[in-house]
Amino acid sequence: QVQLVESGGGLVQPGGSLRLSCTASGSRNTYSMGWYRQAPGKQRELVARLTGIFTPTTNYLDSVKGRFTISRDSAKNTIYLQMNSLKPEDTAVYYCNLYPPDASYWGQGTQVTVST
Repeated sequence: QVQLVESGGGLVQPGGSLRLSCTASGSRNTYSMGWYRQAPGKQRELVARLTGIFTPTTNYLDSVKGRFTISRDSAKNTIYLQMNSLKPEDTAVYYCNLYPPDASYWGQGTQVTVST
């Protein structure tokens, strides 16, 4: 049974930083992965994706470009989302999943709250 487990969320003030982690258990590799988020009352959206093995390609939601960075540690089967210069509008539950997402892999997510 493959599981994706997110961690690293929390409460942070505007302008602060957090690093989210997503570890894939089982045999699932992390070659094509994405970070998604869902704010209250809104649809889930793709925040960042990382695809490719030898020459990884990254893409970002326009509103997070220059602030968020997705990366991978293949040895640990883990992907990360480094979030800097956080804004209140970044408040959401953050999830990792394959890219494109597989409905069976949605986990509990990790809550990120940006507030004073």
